[in-house]
Amino acid sequence: MTTTHNLGFPRIGAKRELKRALEDYWKGEIEQPELLAVGRELRQRHWQQQADAGIEWLPVGDFSWYDQVLDLSTLLGVVPERFNHDTTEVALDTYFRMARGRAPSGEPTTACEMTKWFDTNYHYQVPELIAQQQFTISSSKLFDEVAEAVSLGHKTKPVLLGPLSYLWLGKTKGGDFNKLDLLEKLLPAYGEILNRLKSQGVEWVQIDEPILALTLPLEWQQAFESVYTRLPIKGVKTMLAVYFGPLKENLKLACGLPTDALHIDAVRGADEIDTVLSWLPVYKTLSLGIIDGRNIWRSDLDALLERLRPLQQRLGERLWLAPSCSLLHVPVDLEQEEKLDSDIRSWLAFAQQKLAELNTLKHALAGDDEAAEQALHESRQAAASRRSSTRIHQPDVKQRCAAVTTSMAERESPFKHRIEQQQARLKLPLLPTTTIGSFPQTAAIRQTRRQYRTGELSETEYQTLMRREIDNVIEKQEAIGIDVLVHGEPERNDMVEYFGEQLDGFVFSQFGWVQSYGSRCVKPPIIFGDVSRPQPITVAWSRYAQSKTEKPMKGMLTGPVTILNWSFVRDDQPRATTCLQIALALRDEVCDLEQAGIAIIQIDEAALREGLPLRTEEWQSYLDWAVNAFRVTAGGVRDETQIHTHMCYSEFNDIMPAIAAMDADVITIETSRSDMELLEAFEEFSYPNDIGPGVYDIHSPNVPAVESITSLMNKALLHIPVERLWVNPDCGLKTRGWPEVNTALVNMVSAALFLRSRFKRSRAS
Repeated sequence: MTTTHNLGFPRIGAKRELKRALEDYWKGEIEQPELLAVGRELRQRHWQQQADAGIEWLPVGDFSWYDQVLDLSTLLGVVPERFNHDTTEVALDTYFRMARGRAPSGEPTTACEMTKWFDTNYHYQVPELIAQQQFTISSSKLFDEVAEAVSLGHKTKPVLLGPLSYLWLGKTKGGDFNKLDLLEKLLPAYGEILNRLKSQGVEWVQIDEPILALTLPLEWQQAFESVYTRLPIKGVKTMLAVYFGPLKENLKLACGLPTDALHIDAVRGADEIDTVLSWLPVYKTLSLGIIDGRNIWRSDLDALLERLRPLQQRLGERLWLAPSCSLLHVPVDLEQEEKLDSDIRSWLAFAQQKLAELNTLKHALAGDDEAAEQALHESRQAAASRRSSTRIHQPDVKQRCAAVTTSMAERESPFKHRIEQQQARLKLPLLPTTTIGSFPQTAAIRQTRRQYRTGELSETEYQTLMRREIDNVIEKQEAIGIDVLVHGEPERNDMVEYFGEQLDGFVFSQFGWVQSYGSRCVKPPIIFGDVSRPQPITVAWSRYAQSKTEKPMKGMLTGPVTILNWSFVRDDQPRATTCLQIALALRDEVCDLEQAGIAIIQIDEAALREGLPLRTEEWQSYLDWAVNAFRVTAGGVRDETQIHTHMCYSEFNDIMPAIAAMDADVITIETSRSDMELLEAFEEFSYPNDIGPGVYDIHSPNVPAVESITSLMNKALLHIPVERLWVNPDCGLKTRGWPEVNTALVNMVSAALFLRSRFKRSRAS
């Protein structure tokens, strides 16, 4: 019978139990033993759920308190000097300080840099590597969890990020050197890990090398053969796992490496299955990632069986089945969704349902018709229902997309002319200060929204309370002295969910939470059909906020590419088409905001870089339609209306022409954790428009001092002329508390005032 296994399971819990426990621990409301108990209960529950679903080999080591890459850094002892770690076991609070800059114990310091995990909305903590890096086993977490799973009677398959992917994802610090030079020190540490797992009775180890889905330099390709020739440990079988895309030029290399099994992404790399079979040695097991681990649509099981049956006949017991990647990227369980539209619900599969699909495939391939027939029948019904649904396609939306012209993506004048009109209208000082959009979402705000949803508050009562919160936010910003204000977004649950709730073509789950980083979870919208805007979304809130201040008030929108990339997207038409539909809906909102007197409109595209295909040869096609969607959104306003955009936690170097082509008047970016190094890309490219480099790391509870912000801005001034610089935090402030936010923004404005006075003195002299 075909073997089933899983690459990873969502760790947050069906009701976000891990999120709540983490945040309670960080706030000092529970002690570490209570936190550890929550983690243990979740791990054991998830292992049992997978076993009950018929999964034979269970992943161990996929559970993390914050991030799996950070877990490996602590396992290997890669702890930067500022965290004051010795060579013993890395303490849990040291781990949290690396992630957040602060923990219940230990001195606060700068957290490790955070960026996107390949082309997902998951963030990982970037390893900091030095030329003299030592690798010493410094955490027992993986081994303890293996022992825990074994004691419960489970067949365990530890999951380990491979040595080459780990180095690739890391950043060099303290001088430029070749990261591959660290392999001679790193491989013995991996050998020790494998030997310790062997001593625990482990039979299989899953070694993830997702960088094999990338276009790799030749020296990195060549390093694989050397590494994997030296890595095997007698008595431990290794499965090389590649996901997020096809192997392409790395296919022959991956097939030939001396591992016992190869896992491929048979969703994104479906066209390569036959080629893999031709190159795979006869002794090696092939794991097909046949169930999509990145989206939530139910699989067409009949179509998969038609593809799998000849493969099973050829491979026999050498054929294993799995999701395409870790199920970290999908919600836990569809069974909780009692309020979701019943038709659309029948089209979906969350993590638990995806494992059930694997089990059905296993039984069907084994000829166990009784065990598979009901699930196959439901799969056929769902596929037929979706194909015949009249709710998906809207002729007027399709006609509008077809009528889009190139002029709709153009502003009236070039930036150098627009900025003159904007300065005359806005009259902003040198180094203007602003924030990215949201302010703290207090318990009272969340309760107000909840009471409104449940009908406990009338529309009038809700509007009154929200306006009172907007008044409060405006008053605080004016008292601090911020130049360009925001209304704080108290009415918004999430920057994508809020817009999706008011656009046609979207539906929402109750419990479809997915981890973004640490304790931060998002509930992605589900785009099932053509997208349009039935009525204005933000205009009334922005008009009210502007009426309460003489200062400019930004209208705040989430951009079309970010809404697309942070949603579960329909798979029956090109993503570019869906993105253009969203752009046209938002274009109407932008024009209505301008008509309402809003002089600055921010269209956030935090996920532009994240959506970039992993293969460089596919970049330009994506960037062309993504940038066009942004320009269509912004292209309907007059020159004197200033368009801002925001991007965070991305490497911009390779896509600077595309960022410039967006032609936003002002771009704000994350730079505080990277110590302004991202600005080098903007300087080298001679980026022409205004820039707001983040000076306040909002993902850490640490409050930046005036001196720290001033230092960062001085570094920014080495790259960008003062006339084109803004001063702002890295990101929105919704996850922070008011005391820290107020102090941080006071310090930010003080730093800006100090620098302004310095430049005034300089000009006067």
